[in-house]
Amino acid sequence: MNAIVTKGLTKKFGEFIAVNNIDLEVGNGEIFGFLGANGAGKTTTIKMLVGLLPPTSGSIFVSGIDVVKQPLKIRETIGYMSQKFSLYNDLTVEENIDFFAGIYGIAFKKAKQLKEELIERFQLQEFRKFLTKDLPLGLKQRLALGVALMHKPKVIFLDEPTSGADPIARKYFWELIQSLANDGVTCFVTTHYLEEAEFCSRISLIDSGKIIACGSPNELKRKYFQTPIFEVDFGNLEKNIEVYRKGVSNSEISFFGSRLHITMKELSVSENDLRIQLTSTFGEQPRTIRRILPTLEDVFIKAIQK
Repeated sequence: MNAIVTKGLTKKFGEFIAVNNIDLEVGNGEIFGFLGANGAGKTTTIKMLVGLLPPTSGSIFVSGIDVVKQPLKIRETIGYMSQKFSLYNDLTVEENIDFFAGIYGIAFKKAKQLKEELIERFQLQEFRKFLTKDLPLGLKQRLALGVALMHKPKVIFLDEPTSGADPIARKYFWELIQSLANDGVTCFVTTHYLEEAEFCSRISLIDSGKIIACGSPNELKRKYFQTPIFEVDFGNLEKNIEVYRKGVSNSEISFFGSRLHITMKELSVSENDLRIQLTSTFGEQPRTIRRILPTLEDVFIKAIQK
């Protein structure tokens, strides 16, 4: 039995369709990434999955429980870390843990044991007496994840868990997620950081409420990119993107910061072939041209364009 299954999941707000006919299957112990730009429908979807928002139509089963019919029951069996932490800023780290242990109905002796395990696992030993409001964002995120796991759920939903964190804190957080998956916990993670999705077992890309692609990171790269990709640095991209697109035949071109990513439609094109074509067309030689592996950002852009 899969940990999460949805069929035809749809949410409308008046005439606006926020989530449009989504089918998902997430296996036990899987890190499943749900990716999309801000406003794509990620948070609306996750709120339906955890029973906080009723769908307009469709079905949701999490750990075999019908979420539409039993939204309160599902909350006893899952963990949920929202974008806005449900921590109490005027309580210490320890007091927050004690509070959530009480919310989950964990017996005192067991709660005391779990608290020490949580503090050790999430490296909060020296901060246990700190007020939560005085913690750096990365430590708040660790604590929020920890209290969401107090009752040992088999499925946890993480909505933009690393938003705003620095790269070191984000890396550490993903190491925690990986350790949970190694323990058999299913992790459903929404994010707009496409580089983070490389850590996921599988990902779904959502755009305007619709799933536009689903698979492992490598499967999606192979699906969308069977021909070479080149990164080109002109030093200064003064021309409109359409000028570059018209100037390079048999290719697809996207801006990536100050560089171009050029996806050729022929397998045989070399770096030198492209250099000659670009120099001839634009009257200037690129600073650098190098063949690159596709990123998930490349995949996302191409999936949207299709």
